[in-house]
Amino acid sequence: MVLATFSLLSVKAQQAQVIDQIAALVGRNMILQSDIENQYINYRMQGVIKGSAPEVKCSILEDMLFQKLLVAQAEVDSIVVDDSQVNAELDRRIGTFINQFGSQEKLEQYYNKSITEIKSELFSVIKEQLLAQQVQQQIIADVTVTPSEVKSYFRSLPKDSIPQIKTEYVIQQLVKNPPVSVEEKIRVKEQLLELRKRILKGENFSTLAILYSEDPGSAKKGGELGFYGRGQLYPEFEAVAFKLKEGEVSDIVETEAGYHIIQMIERKGDYVNVRHILLVPKVSPTDLMKARKELDSVALLIRNDSISFDDAVAKFSDGENKNNGGYLINQYTGGTSFEAEQLDPQVSFVVDKLKVGEISNPVPMKTDKQKDAYRILYLKSKTKPHRANLEEDYPKIQQWALQQKQKQVIDEWVNDKSQSTYVRIGDDFKQCSFHYNWLKK
Repeated sequence: MVLATFSLLSVKAQQAQVIDQIAALVGRNMILQSDIENQYINYRMQGVIKGSAPEVKCSILEDMLFQKLLVAQAEVDSIVVDDSQVNAELDRRIGTFINQFGSQEKLEQYYNKSITEIKSELFSVIKEQLLAQQVQQQIIADVTVTPSEVKSYFRSLPKDSIPQIKTEYVIQQLVKNPPVSVEEKIRVKEQLLELRKRILKGENFSTLAILYSEDPGSAKKGGELGFYGRGQLYPEFEAVAFKLKEGEVSDIVETEAGYHIIQMIERKGDYVNVRHILLVPKVSPTDLMKARKELDSVALLIRNDSISFDDAVAKFSDGENKNNGGYLINQYTGGTSFEAEQLDPQVSFVVDKLKVGEISNPVPMKTDKQKDAYRILYLKSKTKPHRANLEEDYPKIQQWALQQKQKQVIDEWVNDKSQSTYVRIGDDFKQCSFHYNWLKK
């Protein structure tokens, strides 16, 4: 069971052409017919509807019943969500919606509401979601699986239902990240100061951003970032941006990304729309070549078995993942295994030529902060496509078993709480085939 997801379409109530009425009650929490209709419209516009309209609406209602039951339990357990948490999540979502629509004005025009009205209407929705998430996490917090439960789960799977595991790679890296020289930083600052002077003398900020900015996402848009709320930008950038007046150009601002000058386009409440020019100090070719030669020497030590790759990472690597042994982390799973399509193309190109246990020659890379560096890659392991089995895929099977047990715990909780909590379903939905027994006999 997944918590119902509300989008901004839920505030565009005029799309649901129905006479509003109560579709269901869970404790003191009611679900309106318009809630279901708006969510249905949202699904339909996203193209994710599977099944007939009545079936989908029944499914939407059950998701909402589940969420309301969690919220009712939050009241019983005196669980609270601070307004600051709600506002932070609200700002994050509103910022995302503004960027999707292109501007705050387009967002307000589409929903025929001011940003303040939209935030006001979404506040209680998001607060409910956060409360429900906290309760759900509490329900499954202590759920674990033993090795015998994992084996029992796996043996219960029909043979033709055992998932096929794709080829997976585990890769480590040893990074040499040469520092940017003081002279290069001075050069970049002087270039930015010159651009700032040209803007103050009347040249167009947007034109210069297109010509010179090294932010690939915003340069082609004249440096414009779109609306952002507090906490969504680099702290140093944000501290300056929110103090600017309309049209004002900042002094140089240094962040992890590099050096910026910023121009305020407009501010609306807790959101700003600015444009910027980013220049990134570069590592000199001489320093990059020095880093490559150092890695050549380290690679030779590893190949001659004078040092293990793990020890070499601990001793020589400048990578941010040095403390975890240099393992590449899969952003999709949080683990160290990668399917081929999840690998960075440059990494894939290198490791495709390696055998398990081999290291690459030094290859160029960009760090997370987009700095030039070199690294050597080590192919720790590579599996062949196969049906899942306990010997090779125990962590995956353990996770599947845990998820099934968590679902069972939630199912038991819902079946228990739905019987001891006041639940009333409107006549229009009593024909639904629910997963849980909401319709008490």
